[in-house]
Amino acid sequence: MSGETGNSGRPCAAVVLAAGKSTRMVTDLPKVLHEVCGRPMLAYVLDACREAGIERIVVVVGYRKEDIIHAFADEPDLHFVDQTEQKGTGHAVQICRDALDGFDGNVLVIAGDMPLVRPETLKLLVETHTRGNSAVTLATAVLDEPTGYGRIVRDAYGNLQGIVEHSDCTPQQLAIREINPSYYCFDRKLLFQALDNVRPDNVKGEYYLTDALHILIRQGHRAVAITAVAAEDAMGVNSRKELARVGKIMQERIQDRLMASGVTIFDPPNTWVDARARIGRDTVIHPFTYIHGRVTIGRRCSLGPFAYVRDGTKLADDVVVGVFAELKNASLGEGTRARHLTYIGDASVGDHVHIGAGTIVANYDGHEVRRTEIGQKAFVGSGSILVAPLKLEDGVHVAPGSVMTQNSDGNRDANNR
Repeated sequence: MSGETGNSGRPCAAVVLAAGKSTRMVTDLPKVLHEVCGRPMLAYVLDACREAGIERIVVVVGYRKEDIIHAFADEPDLHFVDQTEQKGTGHAVQICRDALDGFDGNVLVIAGDMPLVRPETLKLLVETHTRGNSAVTLATAVLDEPTGYGRIVRDAYGNLQGIVEHSDCTPQQLAIREINPSYYCFDRKLLFQALDNVRPDNVKGEYYLTDALHILIRQGHRAVAITAVAAEDAMGVNSRKELARVGKIMQERIQDRLMASGVTIFDPPNTWVDARARIGRDTVIHPFTYIHGRVTIGRRCSLGPFAYVRDGTKLADDVVVGVFAELKNASLGEGTRARHLTYIGDASVGDHVHIGAGTIVANYDGHEVRRTEIGQKAFVGSGSILVAPLKLEDGVHVAPGSVMTQNSDGNRDANNR
């Protein structure tokens, strides 16, 4: 079992905690499957681990575990461990012992409901832990408003002394702004030795991972805390309100990345782009455009305002999708124009096609979704209805107001109504 992290030379595995049921979310869905900008929040944590160089990832599941396992069934690097009883974070890590049997290295532990985690933070955490030859290393954050978080307690020399939960803090400790956002890196052997000594001596009767840290400190092992987590990255999701806040931050990151790569977004607060979308250089996105799902958009395209581009859509270069246009699982060729008040669903549209205002591709007959094909340099007049399944040949001219129910059969002028 291996997984090199950075240039540390020591293997590192990750334990991702995803077993809990969130009562504050008021949901039947596992919390970690709630979406942030189109992806389950757990997906961001897993990607951060991978990008940090971790190849072996153990995911602790429990509540509706089948849903989580199914959602990530196509990711073979994941090993799932079932926490049948919710006995706390320490217990969740402890049951991963068999999954990490024979592994000699570091173990990163992080919660699966922290989608804002950055891979560079995890990489720094693991590398700092390895260089310092520590038993445990924490990555901490400093918050202006630390209410509810465990406080990091240090001695006069800055050495880590422990973590005190908010409810247990003295007035002096409540003034501490450095908090524990639950980014841990342990030596595997020492971690499980400490967990064997953790006792559920608390109101909830749970086994806390932080108790393992305190045991290691009391035993004289080296414990380090580095202030490496940005304040916004420390935010987990425990309510719908927090889910919305995290979504806004993630959306800003997505759009910042796109703009840095050459995409123009005129009004970021009034634009929404799925994390899975890929958009080419010099494309312009106008206000109130919504791009959802696995969408690919080429270079020099123009979208919106008020465009809705849905999952499965692929736009070649120099495509215009205008005001109040909706595309779903459609491909539009280079230079094609669908400027306004248009619905194109389950269709393949060739290069340099003109789609007139008010055109509708009627892709659903009440029983089955069917496809439409439109050839190169076709012209579809305003107010037309294209009833799938349908094939329009290259160069066909559909008169405005037509209802096309039959293939064009090579006729350049078409009007089936």
